[in-house]
Amino acid sequence: MRSLRTGLPLASLASLTSLVSGVALLGALLVTAPAAHAADAPLRDLAAAKGKVMGTAVTGSKLTGTYGEIAAREFNALTPGNAMKWGSVEPTRGSFDWAEADRIVDFAEANGQQVRGHTLVWHSQNPGWLTNGTWTSAQLSQLMNDHIALEVGRYKGRLATWDVVNEPFNEDGTYRQTLWYNGLGADYIAQALTAARAADPAAKLYINDYNVEGVNAKSTALYNLVKSLKERGVPIDGVGLQAHLIVGQVPSTLQQNIQRFADLGVDVAITELDIRMQLPSDSAKLTQQAADYKAVVGACVAVARCVGVTVWGFTDSDSWIPDTFPGQGAATPYDENYAPKPAYEAIAQALGGSQSTEGCTATYSVTSQWSTGFTGQVRIACSGAALSSWKADWTYGAGQRITQAWNATCAQTGTAVSCSNASYNGTVPDGGSVTFGFNASWSGSNPVPVVTLG
Repeated sequence: MRSLRTGLPLASLASLTSLVSGVALLGALLVTAPAAHAADAPLRDLAAAKGKVMGTAVTGSKLTGTYGEIAAREFNALTPGNAMKWGSVEPTRGSFDWAEADRIVDFAEANGQQVRGHTLVWHSQNPGWLTNGTWTSAQLSQLMNDHIALEVGRYKGRLATWDVVNEPFNEDGTYRQTLWYNGLGADYIAQALTAARAADPAAKLYINDYNVEGVNAKSTALYNLVKSLKERGVPIDGVGLQAHLIVGQVPSTLQQNIQRFADLGVDVAITELDIRMQLPSDSAKLTQQAADYKAVVGACVAVARCVGVTVWGFTDSDSWIPDTFPGQGAATPYDENYAPKPAYEAIAQALGGSQSTEGCTATYSVTSQWSTGFTGQVRIACSGAALSSWKADWTYGAGQRITQAWNATCAQTGTAVSCSNASYNGTVPDGGSVTFGFNASWSGSNPVPVVTLG
């Protein structure tokens, strides 16, 4: 949707295991959990293993050095942030500039990546000669058809996907009043899709919009449009949910909404994900942001026809947010110096990678004990690190059995116990902690177990 603004590669963290033994009936045992490296594999490999695409929007002129290295290593799809918009490719009528778009496509092909074309028909970032012109409906129709035939035709066979129509709806679900709607009526959407299919029969064709991530009036209007297009036989392969979100505000109906579009027989993609916060950032905001990224990517992973997720720029140095929302930013998985944030690891975890727990500890303690049972607790704390979710595992050595737990979901199989966070306490910010408790039975002795954190 929006303009991108016009390092350090992620290093694996060494695995660390520190096991401190000790026995105390009413004492505590501090155990530093084994630390996983920041990701088992690049995001693109984790996504591919799930049958998904992990993409990023890029600025073509920056595809060198660290920026280029990260873009190539971590992502298996690229979206030109601005380079394929009408105002970029034909700033003067009949005069074309394909240099940056070509550079992105060439880069992607050299690195085994897909390209998502963005975008053909939109109300914004059009050339002045187009928006300021006086056109009859027939002229406007021809201009649109010619533009689509030219641009899609130029990259025929090289692009996997096109955002054919971008942002056609108002927040209340009515059609946005645009050059296209006002000049051609609502059927400009069907016309654009048909023209794109003729220009490249193999490319997947999408309608893309924002604030349609959850079930609401706008997403329902989009749903009804796609349903109608399918019924009419208009070529439509997918729906793009942009997902320009705010920390702590991931729609609760996101996965449900993805599924209902998928049930229409179309693919769904998260196309422009970023999650902004009020600046300055701090550990609590970054931890919540990580949980939000994990939730969004996890919702896509959970639906078979959600083909993947694209972040709208992977580094804060290339984000549109600060220029558009003054005082807000830090919306991407990498900071301005190309250092990965907790959000990066949360994405990796949602794609099946392991979470690093280095810098976080689990303290097991017995708080009270009687002849047949005891009450215990585990405190998870982080310093210089953060968690977007957690799991504590241990093995009892004397037949103890958990009978009740709170602030965690605990399961015991034989002597092995595994406790994971509740829905409300999965995030542990840098400098913060969470505690969960349990009742258990024992007989004879109650040695303190070694806890590992994951």
